[in-house]
Amino acid sequence: MMFSDLYITEIRMDKKIPASSFLAKLPVIKNLGRSEGIKFNSPVTFFVGENGTGKSTLIEGIAVALGFNPEGGSKNFNFFTNNSHSVLSDYLTVCKGVKMAKDGFFLRAESYYNFASNIDELDEQDLRPELSDTRRIIDSYGGLSLHKQSHGESFMSMVRNRLGGRGLYIFDEPEAALSPSRVLELMCHIDRLVREDSQFIIATHSPMLMAFPGADIIELSESEIRNVGYRETEHYIITRSFLNAPEKFFGEMFEE
Repeated sequence: MMFSDLYITEIRMDKKIPASSFLAKLPVIKNLGRSEGIKFNSPVTFFVGENGTGKSTLIEGIAVALGFNPEGGSKNFNFFTNNSHSVLSDYLTVCKGVKMAKDGFFLRAESYYNFASNIDELDEQDLRPELSDTRRIIDSYGGLSLHKQSHGESFMSMVRNRLGGRGLYIFDEPEAALSPSRVLELMCHIDRLVREDSQFIIATHSPMLMAFPGADIIELSESEIRNVGYRETEHYIITRSFLNAPEKFFGEMFEE
């Protein structure tokens, strides 16, 4: 019997979601419920698919099932601004490997502003006189308020300074804040952290990001959940075709 050296090895649904729940209508949930689950075989796994298939809901469900705050951060964050996360975590079984992660972080693009605000609030508490000799929380994010940087700069500061290796990192559309050059920089940090015994589970639309060497790409569609090759993804096919001949696309899409 072989044991995986990944922190998370599989997710599956062992309990049926009520038909009345909006979750039951999401393609990824319907397909996950009638499959044997999703197995993780690489330290970097991408979930890809069209809008509305349920990628972000699945990413959130995995993170919450593992004890992360629904709006992002590490497991010791408990802020919330809108209690709108789904109950998918109640129905998911997350199978763990034999190792335990020493670090972890859940990043979701849509609530990153709220996360940055919570960091500022916690840092204000660290300025109390009785705590003057302790390390401030903002030091773990580069020493400068995330709100005093651009979205992309603050995100990269978090990656550079907060993620310490030997960790499980769950990202929902991290490319939303990043220029193409910053996506390449993010890939360098992912490579560094993988070499430091980390695992990434990422939902993305970025054809650049999903080209990460050795990554598994799991496509979520209306009809199935399947592993695909990079050049099989719709993201790669459409992006390549567009860049090769944008005028052809404009001629077909725009009215004369």
